[in-house]
Amino acid sequence: MNILVIGSGGREHALAWQCAKDENVENIYVAPGNAGTALELKCQNVVLASTDANDHSAVIEFCQNNAIDMVIVGPEAPLVTGIVDACREAGIKAWGPTAYCAQLEGSKTFAKEFMEKNNIPTAAYQGFTDATAAKAYIDEQGAPIVIKADGLAAGKGVIVAETIEQAHEAIDDMLADNKFGDAGSRVVIEQFLQGEEASFICMIDGDNILPMATSQDHKRAFEGDTGPNTGGMGAYSPAPVVTQEVHDKVMKQVIQPVVDAMKDAGHPYTGFLYAGLMIDQSGDPYVIEFNCRFGDPETQPILMRLKSSMVNLVAQGLEGQLPNEAKWDTRPALGIVVASKGYPETSSKGDLIAGLPELNTEDDNTVKVFHAGTAFSNSDEAAAKKEVLTNGGRVLCVTALADTISDAQQAALAVTGAISFDGAQYRRDIGHHAITRENA
Repeated sequence: MNILVIGSGGREHALAWQCAKDENVENIYVAPGNAGTALELKCQNVVLASTDANDHSAVIEFCQNNAIDMVIVGPEAPLVTGIVDACREAGIKAWGPTAYCAQLEGSKTFAKEFMEKNNIPTAAYQGFTDATAAKAYIDEQGAPIVIKADGLAAGKGVIVAETIEQAHEAIDDMLADNKFGDAGSRVVIEQFLQGEEASFICMIDGDNILPMATSQDHKRAFEGDTGPNTGGMGAYSPAPVVTQEVHDKVMKQVIQPVVDAMKDAGHPYTGFLYAGLMIDQSGDPYVIEFNCRFGDPETQPILMRLKSSMVNLVAQGLEGQLPNEAKWDTRPALGIVVASKGYPETSSKGDLIAGLPELNTEDDNTVKVFHAGTAFSNSDEAAAKKEVLTNGGRVLCVTALADTISDAQQAALAVTGAISFDGAQYRRDIGHHAITRENA
């Protein structure tokens, strides 16, 4: 079996690594991949004829020329632009939602209106294109308040404003100064929700729902959940805040309504669906955001725990025969993101990474370094040594599996501490909510 994984981040490294475990898989092509995917068994990076997310012909041509049995789409941009629709029209099996369904992530306005129409619990909101009207609404609502760019902004288009002044500044950045380009030409302003966050990710085949292991992401850049929002500084699985009672509420009030509404609209939802949730003190879930793909960095600890074959699950999903449960390692897993200098405002490229453990060892099943923003050096001598350089904001995700969250955190920190590059930054408190519960 030949598989094409589209993407270059830690999520795609984890997906390729997990798929490579299946004995029926011969080749995994990752487009464009990173230094980590290039070193994985059965995996090789490929450069398509075009890297434009709108140019689906390059993907289709590669699949046809390389006998690809299934395509797994990692990032949101090609999903939003309709890569799954294009593959299906060409007779290629692709795992992910159609462009219509991917609007749940591609447009915050679409998502909020969808939730409102289908009685899915979420924060009160208003949408704006005019900065003056947006600021007047903020003045009326007060702070804290949440400002979101309507479109895709690589996980950075969300500002949790603690003050009115911060909220006004966010409006100026998005609507007046065009900080996020077209993605920020419209903003959604939301009520600030209190509670504990959780990530609830499912596989869906149009009818059947397979909940993945629960997880919790850490969005803020600095320890103690402070600093600016990021794409994610670490995650762990499972998330204790998602009790069985909460799990049942999420399935009934959030996930099933999405599946039913999309089917009723003539666009059955297929692929991964990510519900970013706020769980309040009463255990009631509210949707903060929908993503139309596996989360990053949640994918890394979740897939460390997966004992079922990801390839089989995707194959079953493509046939409309998803099971309602998968097999999981009962031990928790925790991943720590190592980011480059200046992240999330800027990112550094070309810094030599030292202290990386070897891939494809027995230790990979308990501690695994998933690459994201990495690349090999261009010089012949350095390439021969397989010198790895930084190549983006989030560089690595050091993920550990252990008997407790505390043990997983310490195992991940031990490996993280041995890795170095100029400006490396990471949080040492990933998993603190669960660890507090463990120690209670």
